[in-house]
Amino acid sequence: MDAHELRGGVLADKDPDTTIRDLELALPGRVLRDLSDVRPYSHDRSRHRWAPALAVVLAESTDDVATAVRICGTAGVAVIARGAGTGLEGGANALSVREDMGDRDDTTRSASVVVDLMRMNRVLHVDPDSADATVEAGVRRSELNPALAVHGLQFVAGPGVDASIGGMAATRASGTNAVKHGTMADNVRGLTVVMSDGSVVRTGSRARKSAAGYDLTHLFVGSEGTLGIITELTLRLTPVPAAHELAVYSFPSVRAAALVVQRALHAGIDLGRAELLDTVQIEALNSYSHTDFRAAPTLFVELSGDPHIIAHHAERLEVIMAAQGMLERRRIEGDDPERFWKVRHDALPAAQALRPDSYTWSTDVCVPISHLADCITETQADIDASGLVAPIAGHVGDGNFHLAFVLRNGDDDERERAAALTSRMIRRALAVGGTCTGEHGIGVGKMQDLIEEHPSGIGVMRAIKDALDPRRILNPGKMLDG
Repeated sequence: MDAHELRGGVLADKDPDTTIRDLELALPGRVLRDLSDVRPYSHDRSRHRWAPALAVVLAESTDDVATAVRICGTAGVAVIARGAGTGLEGGANALSVREDMGDRDDTTRSASVVVDLMRMNRVLHVDPDSADATVEAGVRRSELNPALAVHGLQFVAGPGVDASIGGMAATRASGTNAVKHGTMADNVRGLTVVMSDGSVVRTGSRARKSAAGYDLTHLFVGSEGTLGIITELTLRLTPVPAAHELAVYSFPSVRAAALVVQRALHAGIDLGRAELLDTVQIEALNSYSHTDFRAAPTLFVELSGDPHIIAHHAERLEVIMAAQGMLERRRIEGDDPERFWKVRHDALPAAQALRPDSYTWSTDVCVPISHLADCITETQADIDASGLVAPIAGHVGDGNFHLAFVLRNGDDDERERAAALTSRMIRRALAVGGTCTGEHGIGVGKMQDLIEEHPSGIGVMRAIKDALDPRRILNPGKMLDG
């Protein structure tokens, strides 16, 4: 058996302690090895299995990453890139040989080295005229946007959590702004990537378009650290809008709310954000965030841009809403939309607060807009029949919705029912031409779903993996290694 045949990086070519010493010599002061030190870096926010890494490299530059990868590659030790650790499918988890879903083995060490990128947090370049910026992978959006605001620009792609820009690209993340501004894939122009042999590749360019060769940038965006480690990114920026209009609308059903968004998009209404929350999620937010929204299926809507265009689109939107039986409209006043959107972004902790002694397991799918209302309605019926607590929240402007199962600690029956419901939701999405994940990624949680979604393409993906990472040292046990 050799390292190519293994899952999780469980066999190295030489004694792991020798590899750690080599790392410490090459990167003094930047290597952690004690069990208590490496544990926090060895897993993301998911409930998927993990084990403490052999060591953690606190990289401060692309050269540091390349050095760590070369040393580990020579030794046959797996390398896992880590950003802010906000992932929900175990994509940054160090793994042991134990493969039971949900088991956290915090004593048996993984034969993996985690390369943490959060010290690489510099904004390297901003070009206001070209509306682009180059940043290191550990920069968070909350750190980037203040540096851009002085130029009248913003970076809007990505999730509600304060993830790292590199992690957002690695998972092809998106969030509430995707309906207007697209996903990370739409907002990355170029990358610096460390390959499995420690070489450094630069992809793309700062030009707005290119017909030069293979699109390597978008090969690495969404690859979850399995093909290379992203260390720098050139990003597309957008102007800060002149005005915003925010409102909360309640409806008699999730179907009615979803149909509003479907018909608004068909009518050409320029939605800035359109978020659907079911009654359970609204009740959770009211309790957690001390709001007083009506307990009904709800849309949070933002229109942004020129004030005159906003007013025109708002009038047309409310005609569509009235036709779907809108129950209530509430305008949100104030000049800081992010204050309002923080309530939406707190949906996951709000859901968990519904039950003491519980944990949340979040999953997502994305479907064509024309099937959104049916898929959400049928999923809600499944939840009602299951007896589980599972609020629905969705970036419904692009067909993406999430379930946040709130499961009792140690209750295997609830976990099994949640897994069965998730499977039905994914099968339903795939049946209408959707995807098993709109933004969470594959990680360890959806590897079999990826195979089902792309049966004719999985062989091509594996061929790419074999070509770029022949020893399978980059994030093994994820995406294709099920």
